[in-house]
Amino acid sequence: MSTLSTHVLDAVRGMPAAGVAVTLYRHARQLDSSATDDDGRIGTFGAELEPGTYRLVFDTGAYFARREVESFYPEVAITFAVTEERHYHVPLLLSPFAFSTYRGS
Repeated sequence: MSTLSTHVLDAVRGMPAAGVAVTLYRHARQLDSSATDDDGRIGTFGAELEPGTYRLVFDTGAYFARREVESFYPEVAITFAVTEERHYHVPLLLSPFAFSTYRGS
């Protein structure tokens, strides 16, 4: 089985994005939910992942609203494929009007 972690960086502040709620889905089924820690990380989600397609949904609207920052994206959804047994790391680089992601290690 595979495992999953994530990390959210606030690119405008140049700091980790603490307190971002993140939910993991497979198809329409919610598998797990957590929030980033003070370092912007969720070290591991509770579910072990079988091969297939998954989606992480980041509640970015609430994160920016707490900081009284106008933003364009109320949430960011990242869909990714688990194809082999390994650890998957899906980081999110975030600003109020843009985001980027990549397959981390």
